[in-house]
Amino acid sequence: MGCPTLRLCAALAVASLAGAAPSAAAQVSAPSLTPERSVIWEVLLHDFSEADYAGAVEAILSEYEASTGSRLRPGERGKVGLKIYSDSGPGLSTPPALVKGVIAALERRGFRDSDIFLVGLNQLRLRLTGFLPSLSSGRSTFREHPVFVLESGRFYESDWFYDSPLPTRFDPTVLERSTAAEAEAPDAEVDRKSFLATPLFLDADFWINLPAYTDHPVLGINGALVNATLWNASNTQRFFRNPANAPAAVAEMAAIPELRERWALTIASLERYQFIGGPAFNSLYTVSEPRLWASKDPVAMDAQMLQRINSHRNRAGFQSLPDDRRLLEFSQQLGVGSYDTRAVIWRQLRAP
Repeated sequence: MGCPTLRLCAALAVASLAGAAPSAAAQVSAPSLTPERSVIWEVLLHDFSEADYAGAVEAILSEYEASTGSRLRPGERGKVGLKIYSDSGPGLSTPPALVKGVIAALERRGFRDSDIFLVGLNQLRLRLTGFLPSLSSGRSTFREHPVFVLESGRFYESDWFYDSPLPTRFDPTVLERSTAAEAEAPDAEVDRKSFLATPLFLDADFWINLPAYTDHPVLGINGALVNATLWNASNTQRFFRNPANAPAAVAEMAAIPELRERWALTIASLERYQFIGGPAFNSLYTVSEPRLWASKDPVAMDAQMLQRINSHRNRAGFQSLPDDRRLLEFSQQLGVGSYDTRAVIWRQLRAP
């Protein structure tokens, strides 16, 4: 459908978050705003090995297919995308063993190596975390699979962007510039656009979100929602200029119909997550739990992880993250999911 859909989605989001009634045109495409009870599947892990993850992922995908009636098999496009996270650097990324487990499960469902592609943000961090070939050895665990590096700029299209009047540059040397001054700049129109990475929703039959979890000084929680939105688009650092901007941008982008339509589910390992100092990795503040979670609802998963992160912060003598939960509240208002942790239905699964 293209750019008009993104503009419509953004207009609907702004109206909703501001408490205004959306236009009649916007109401036609509005997502359901009624929260439903969300399901989170959990598999207990043993040793975080490839075999351990492979069995757990197979249990999750089989349950997903049985409960939704959707078959995770090649369709008309014949490709599947995996949105990985490596932006905290070595020590805190999507576990490569988990990615291998997901790939193995997809291959059993008919996808070839070359039809399973990975999407990440930064080339150096993708190398350091093992998703791209090492410069010293040239070896890569994922050499059979295309790895799309978004910061290369080659995976954005001019017709697919999230348009926002928020100022563009998040740089200490220019923070004192007024929004009006930036609006008068020759490139202001482009600077107010965040181009979306199109492989996930234009090239793939479906895609799977594979985040890692940290706290975040502006967003509160850096996980499923952020990995699918801000870390999947260009020109997004501008949203961090004002703490109120980034949560709204994440929610609005997550509500884009084209992005959501092919977003099958989110799978997250609790092998390592960080409760303070994120998103930069600090091993002193990480926790490990032998659990693999999955859900169609990224808001519910982020809400559950926010509780865990706050619990560990309190035990270590730190304050909880802000209670207003703007990121989760905005996302629920736009129909992306539910942040009511009490309404979650937990399904315990066993690896075959």
